[in-house]
Amino acid sequence: MYINVTLFTFKFLLFNIQPVNAFEVKGGKTLSGTIVPQGAKNEALQIISAILLTPEKVTITNIPDILDVNLLIELLGEMNVKIERPQRDTCIFQADDVNVDYLHSEAFKKKSGRLRGSVMLAGPMLARFKKAFIPKPGGDKIGRRRLDTHIIGFQKLGTTFNYDAEDGFFHLDASQLKGTTMLLDEPSVTGTANIVMAASMAKGATTIYNAACEPYLQQLCKMLNRMGAKISGVGSNLLIIEGVDYLGGTTHSMLPDMIEVGSFIGLAAMTHSDITIKGAGIEHLGIIPEKFQQLGIKMNFIGNDIHIPAQESYTIQRYLDGGVLTMYDHPWPGFTPDLLSIVLVTAIGAKGSVLIHQKMFESRLFFVDKLIDMGAQVILCDPHRAVVIGLDNQQKLRGITMSSPDIRAGVALLIAALSAEGTSIIQNIEQIDRGYQYIDQRLTNLGASIKRVVG
Repeated sequence: MYINVTLFTFKFLLFNIQPVNAFEVKGGKTLSGTIVPQGAKNEALQIISAILLTPEKVTITNIPDILDVNLLIELLGEMNVKIERPQRDTCIFQADDVNVDYLHSEAFKKKSGRLRGSVMLAGPMLARFKKAFIPKPGGDKIGRRRLDTHIIGFQKLGTTFNYDAEDGFFHLDASQLKGTTMLLDEPSVTGTANIVMAASMAKGATTIYNAACEPYLQQLCKMLNRMGAKISGVGSNLLIIEGVDYLGGTTHSMLPDMIEVGSFIGLAAMTHSDITIKGAGIEHLGIIPEKFQQLGIKMNFIGNDIHIPAQESYTIQRYLDGGVLTMYDHPWPGFTPDLLSIVLVTAIGAKGSVLIHQKMFESRLFFVDKLIDMGAQVILCDPHRAVVIGLDNQQKLRGITMSSPDIRAGVALLIAALSAEGTSIIQNIEQIDRGYQYIDQRLTNLGASIKRVVG
C-alpha cells in the first residue's frame, strides 16, 4: 500500500514553522561534540526529479528532511507519483501513472513559485512524456537566475517552446527530441543536469561542451547509467550521452552536503569550538577545506571525518608578495558560490583581511549590513565585492534583530549570532529551514542556545 506521508508531514511542518518564524540565539557559548552532515540538498533536487524518467521503482536514501526537498516530493505526489517513506531519509518512488497536465495547473504554478528546483522536472518530462511546462522560477532573492541555459539546451535537442504571458508558463514540446552537439554558454549545474536528463532518451548522441562537473552532477550521471543510460565523460566538462529507449529502476544514496560541511567548519572557528564532522565525504569536497585553511583554520582529517580543534585565534594568509587574499567563486573544481557567505562571516573573527568576490550573483552580499550592525568591519565595495577586516578577538560581535534573506546568508547570520555577545533574533527562518534540516536541534546538541520563537 502506498501512502503519501510526505504530503502530511510537509503540511505538518508548515503548520508548526509558519507561526514560529524566528530564532532566538544566545551567543558567546563554546560548542563541542560531533555532528553529521545531512544529505546534499543540491543533489537531492536533481536526483528526485530523475525518478520521472522511469515507470519502475526508484529507492533514494540519505534524503535531507528540508523544506525545499519536501516541497519537491509533495509536487511529485500531486502528479500521481506513488511515494513510500519508510524513514524520513528514505523514499521509494514509482512514476508509473504520472498526471502530466498537473504541471500546467495553478496549483503547480503556486507551489513551484517557492522552489526554483522545480525547473528540474522539465528535463525528465521532455525525455519521457515529450512535453513540459515551466513557470517563472522562485527560490532565493540573491539576484538574477536565468533559465536561458536550460531552454537553449532543450531547443538544440529539438524542443520547441513559447512563453504564454497569460498563464505565465513556458510551453515546451519535444515530440522530435534528437541528439546534437552543443556548447553551454555557462557551466550551469542545474542546466547541465536538465539537459542530460532530456538527452538520456533522445534519438542519437548528444555531446555537451562546457558542462558542469560538480560531484552532484556526477552522482546524477552515475545514477542514470545504473538505470540504463549511456553517459561518458562523467567528472569532466565534456559529456557524451547516447540516447536510449527505456530507463529502469535503481537505488541511490545522496552524498553528504558539502555546504553544510563548510558551514560547520566556519561555525567551529567563529565560536572557538572543538567540533568533529562525522562522515564529511572528504573525497568529494574539492578545495573547500583548503579555502578554510587559507583563513587560518586548523583541521585534522581522520578517515572520512574532519576534526576542527578549538582555536583562540586564526590568521588569514597573504599571497607570497604580501598582497591581501582574495576569495572568489568559480565553476567546479573551483570554489562553490554557496560557501562565500560562510567564508565572509568566518573571516570576521580572524586576524587579517580578505577580499570576497561573489561573481555569480549580484545580490548575495547584501546581507553584510546586518553584520556591520553587529560590529563587523566589512566594506561593501559593490554588489559583487566586500572587504572583511578581521576583529581578531579585539572586540566581539553584538546580538541584534535581523532577517534571513536567503538560505546561505541565513546560516551565515546564525553563525555570527552564535559567536556574538548577547541575544540575537533571526527572522524569516523558513529560508534556513529550506536548506538545513533540524539545524537548531543539531547545534543545540553541541551546546548552542537556539530557540524557535514568534518573530
